[in-house]
Amino acid sequence: MMNVEYTLDAFVGALRDIVRRGGSAQEVLKQVQPLAQRLAASQDLRSRCNRQCDPAQGFGFQLLHEEPDHDLAVAALSWLPGRGTPPHDHGTWGVVVGVEGDEVNTFWKRTDDGSNPNFAALEKLQEKVFPPGVVIGLTPDIIHSVRNDGADVSVSLHVYGRNINFTGRSQFDPAKRTVTPWVVRQN
Repeated sequence: MMNVEYTLDAFVGALRDIVRRGGSAQEVLKQVQPLAQRLAASQDLRSRCNRQCDPAQGFGFQLLHEEPDHDLAVAALSWLPGRGTPPHDHGTWGVVVGVEGDEVNTFWKRTDDGSNPNFAALEKLQEKVFPPGVVIGLTPDIIHSVRNDGADVSVSLHVYGRNINFTGRSQFDPAKRTVTPWVVRQN
């Protein structure tokens, strides 16, 4: 049997079918994860990654696909060495797969009741290194931060139920105990 290269177009078609069938975020994640893992290992994805980073932001967000209504966003994120993100949520389900280099994820728990829109108390739960090929499924309520501890730019594939700039997502500052809206620059 011939090994057929998996492509972004095939992945997007499968993603549309999964979402069209419906189900909970957990059910969607279970179906999307192995397909995203397959795409992350493909030559098609690697050839599309521009690996460009925004120095002010610490990473580059290369949008590879998005539906006209901002649903089903697929992106390649390139991380500068020693840089990352503050703790944040996504406001939608997400799947992340390492492509090149390790990605360090720190998972957080919000310990306040959320009643003050500008205040958030966070507790660090765990930190885990995700090497290339390892997949993470994130429900809309998960809070995590990401960091590249390597000496080179790292790359990861990100798949979201909705483009994260259209979900009303938040970033958190654990030291100042604040929560603010967060929109990332896309290239």
